[in-house]
Amino acid sequence: MFQYIINKIFYGFLTLLGVITVIFFLFNVLPGDPARMMLDQREDTQQLEAIRKKYGFDKPVFVQYLYYLNDVSPISFHSSSEENYTYLDKKKYNIIAVGTIGGASIALKTPYLRQSFQKNGKNVSEVINETMPNTFVLAISAISIAILLGLFLGVMSAIFKDTLFDRVIALISTLGMSVPSFFSAILFAWLFGFVLHDITGLEMTGSLYEVDNFGEGMHIKWSNLILPALVLGIRPLAVVIQLMRNSLLEVLSQDYIRTAKAKGLNTFQIIKNHAFKNSLNPVITAISGWFASMLAGAVFVEYIFNWNGLGKEIVNSLNTLDLPVIMGSVLMIATIFIFINVLVDIIYTWLDPRVKLE
Repeated sequence: MFQYIINKIFYGFLTLLGVITVIFFLFNVLPGDPARMMLDQREDTQQLEAIRKKYGFDKPVFVQYLYYLNDVSPISFHSSSEENYTYLDKKKYNIIAVGTIGGASIALKTPYLRQSFQKNGKNVSEVINETMPNTFVLAISAISIAILLGLFLGVMSAIFKDTLFDRVIALISTLGMSVPSFFSAILFAWLFGFVLHDITGLEMTGSLYEVDNFGEGMHIKWSNLILPALVLGIRPLAVVIQLMRNSLLEVLSQDYIRTAKAKGLNTFQIIKNHAFKNSLNPVITAISGWFASMLAGAVFVEYIFNWNGLGKEIVNSLNTLDLPVIMGSVLMIATIFIFINVLVDIIYTWLDPRVKLE
């Protein structure tokens, strides 16, 4: 088991390195001068040269790539010269420990995602830390709805196979998969937040934290979570229903289930003690992928509902060409996705002993 976990972590690290490489070169082939983006309309020649030198934009692309790897790595190498981009500036890096080898410093630090072009030089990690909790709350709420309802309805559909109930659930899940999230978001916001506002009491837009009517501070408004969580949970709910139904029907056709029936166990006992756990593998795969996508920001849903999460921040950064925020956000998404997939592979070995640790 230990060797299996080490292998998964190693391959996850290689995948993350590939993602970092793609992110860097993708955004560095875009037209435009990063130094001009940072200074906007205030630039002059001297300012541009100073910015290029400070952030390493005057170096060849491959050297900039090495600088970027050094920034995002938790273990980084630094120069003792203040003129060098890699100078160990404790105001810039969040240092945990420092050592020296020869004339170079080696630092253990949190990954440095650089500074925003548009937010007065604010660290990208601060921007992500401010928006990620809202996205996390939204994603947890949406995936919880999808899991609880999806598993229940999937099991019921399998039990009542080919009945009217099964056909209605199949129709609902097909619609849930077919309707785009941005359309569902607009429809739900208009219907429940505007047309039926007097009945539901829900707003068309709003975030988790709202300023009170007297402007005296922020407070949590849980009602703003309902509509975006429902919209975000529709598609994974549809997937979980169908996967659970089909997987459970396949398990119920196995020989050991027929043996359990022959022993006199009723349907509830068979599903509870034998079939349910063995039906979860494909469902967990789907849930892990959807959860990672939700944590990625659920861009359209957050933007339409004006939910102050990572997805909305990505859209705003794309509009203003704030490249460090975009790059940092995509890197955060990739890291979460890789971590969840490694975790799911490990959970597989607990759910199904037939999965070989090779």
